[in-house]
Amino acid sequence: MAAKRDYYAVLGVERGADDKTIKKAYRKLAKKYHPDTSAGDARAEEKFKEATQAYEILSDPEKRRLYDRFGHAAFDGSGAQDAGSRGKPFEDMYGFGGSGACGGQEARRAYGSGDRGGYRYEYRFGSDGMDDILKSMFGEDLGEGFGRGGADLRAEISVSFEEAAFGCEKTLRLDTGEGAGRQSLRVRIPAGIDDGKSIRLRGKGARGRGGSPGDLLLKVNVGKKPGFERQGMDVYTVANIPFSTAVLGGEAAVQTLSGKVLCKIREGTQSGTKIRLKGKGIVSMKDPKVRGDQYVTVQIQVPEHLSGEAKRKLGEFQAACEGRAYHRAG
Repeated sequence: MAAKRDYYAVLGVERGADDKTIKKAYRKLAKKYHPDTSAGDARAEEKFKEATQAYEILSDPEKRRLYDRFGHAAFDGSGAQDAGSRGKPFEDMYGFGGSGACGGQEARRAYGSGDRGGYRYEYRFGSDGMDDILKSMFGEDLGEGFGRGGADLRAEISVSFEEAAFGCEKTLRLDTGEGAGRQSLRVRIPAGIDDGKSIRLRGKGARGRGGSPGDLLLKVNVGKKPGFERQGMDVYTVANIPFSTAVLGGEAAVQTLSGKVLCKIREGTQSGTKIRLKGKGIVSMKDPKVRGDQYVTVQIQVPEHLSGEAKRKLGEFQAACEGRAYHRAG
C-alpha cells in the first residue's frame, strides 16, 4: 500500500499556515477535483478524497496538533491519538459515525471508502449533493457548475460568408435538457464575426435545481465564398483583366462584398499586381466605423482565339515594340 502523502503537501501549504490559508487551499482543490465536474476520472476522485482527508485533519485544531506531533500514526491505530477522534474521520465535520453511510438509503453516489483506526468508513453524498456539504463548510457557493447552479450549454450554428460579414438573425433549435423538448431561439449574429468564434448568450443554458440558468456558448461556423478569402478583417480577391487594358490602362469591374466597383488600371500593369480597395473589407466587431480592406490581385487574360485582323494588328504591335527596343539598344 502506498505511503500517505504529508497533508500539508497535499494542500500545498506551509506547516505554519493559518486556518484561512488552509481553507482557501482546500476550497481550490475541492473545486478542481469535485466529482460533479470530473465524473469517471479515477485520479481526480482520488485527489478529491486525499484533499478532503487532509482538510479534515488540518482544519481541526486538536487533530492538527496530534498530526503535527505524531503524523499519520495519530489516526491509523499505530500511535498515540485522541480517543475522541479515533475512528471518526467525518463525524466531527458532518455529524455521522465512521462506520455508517451518510445520506441514508437515498444516497446517490459513493466516492470512496477505507479503514481508519480499525474502523471501516464510507462517505457518500446524498440527495443534496457534495456542493451542499462544501457549502456548509465554507458558507458559500462554489460557483458555476456545482449542484444548484445552472450548466452552460454548447451548440454550433452555420452561416454564410455574407451573413458573417454583415450580420444576421438566425433561429436555433436546441434541447436545454429540462424536459421541455426542443426549443426555438432567435439569435443575432454580429457583423464581422470570424469562423470558429463563439457567442455567449447569458441565461440561455440549462437551469439548475432552484438556481439561475447557465449560458449558451454558440460556436459560429462561417461558410466559404468562391473567389473570396478572408484574413482577419481583410479580404482577398482576383480580377481578370484583358491584355489590352493591362497594356494601355483603363478601368475594370471588380466584385466586392457590397457589389461591383470600377477599379482604375494603370498603363503597363503587370500580372500579379495588387490593388488595395480601402474600406471594402470586413467590419470590426468592436467598432462598426472601422473596416478592413480588400486586396485585388490582377491576372491578365491572354486571348485564346484571335481573328486574322487581330493577329495582324498584334504582329504590328510586337514589331513596333521590338523595333523600339532595338533602336534603344543601338
